[in-house]
Amino acid sequence: QVQLVESGGGLVQPGGSLRLSCAASGFTLDYYAIGWFRQAPGKEREGVLCISRSNVNTYYVDSVKGRFTISRVNAKNTVYLQMNSLKPEDTAVYYCAAGRLCTGSWRFYDYWGQGTQVTVSS
Repeated sequence: QVQLVESGGGLVQPGGSLRLSCAASGFTLDYYAIGWFRQAPGKEREGVLCISRSNVNTYYVDSVKGRFTISRVNAKNTVYLQMNSLKPEDTAVYYCAAGRLCTGSWRFYDYWGQGTQVTVSS
């Protein structure tokens, strides 16, 4: 069974950090580009950043540059999203997705996780 499972979300104060995990089962992540998306209440799902099969990071939201990084550990079949200096506007449900190429459009990804809530608030 092909599955992606996110974890690591929660409530954090502004300026804090979280590390989200995206663990795969039923397929090998290193054959895919992995994108992180987020969706805030009342807003469309937006691409945040992506790691290609050759481990190149591509950012789709300027406001996370310098604060968010994505990495993969193939031995664990897991991709991580490290989020630092979090801001209230980062509050959203975060999703990971696997696809053939990095793109900021959610339509081009094959597999999705169920999402994990990130809330940045004092």
